[in-house]
Amino acid sequence: MIKYSIIIPTLNEEKLLPNLLETLSDSEFKKKYEYEIIISDGGSTDSTILVAEKYADKIIEINNDEKQNIAMGRNIGAQNASGEFFIFFNGDIYPKNLEKVFKKIEDKIINSDYAAISSFVKVFPDEEKFIDKIFSTFYSYYFWSLNIFGLGMGRGECHILSRKIFEEFGGYNENLAAGEDFDLYKRIRKKYKIYTARDLIVYESPRRYRKLGHFRILFTWLINSIYIIFTKKSKSNEWKPIR
Repeated sequence: MIKYSIIIPTLNEEKLLPNLLETLSDSEFKKKYEYEIIISDGGSTDSTILVAEKYADKIIEINNDEKQNIAMGRNIGAQNASGEFFIFFNGDIYPKNLEKVFKKIEDKIINSDYAAISSFVKVFPDEEKFIDKIFSTFYSYYFWSLNIFGLGMGRGECHILSRKIFEEFGGYNENLAAGEDFDLYKRIRKKYKIYTARDLIVYESPRRYRKLGHFRILFTWLINSIYIIFTKKSKSNEWKPIR
């Protein structure tokens, strides 16, 4: 049986992490698919670890003086993973249909010639506003077009790829405070194809949109992307968590 590693970087996610972990811990999926749940925690000071202990197979706590960014969290999780395929989820999301995640790996990576998969991302249905629908649709189709036309993109809320591809490209660039998801898929797309699964939906918290606004976030994403393309560095020095 193929083994999968679900890797979740966390930092003070006690409120939203249970949504994801409860979905992943469904006994029916555990019978059909062999997967481990890995929490890579960047120094949470709330009850994130206590929440994770109820569900996770592995918990890696990073307690050093160096400030950890999400790229480091994902890479450390991957270093401790034993699966052939990596599924990276952010701690504030949950998939609409978990089984579809595994089906896409089988159909598009194992039995086809795609190197990685990206999903569409929407705001939690019970918190979604009309403006969220507009921007979610724009983001999803814009990023899908980047994969079609060869630039490469996949939002870090859900990255799916094999261990082999992850290691070939050296994982996430830990020098990037932001845009590490775009950077990895951009590098992969130069050599391989990336599949955007438009029917694979993950739901995200709208907390960053509510705090900063969609236009400000869009501008920040675009600036960081341009900097990464031309300088291989992100414009942002820090991606501040919003809880």
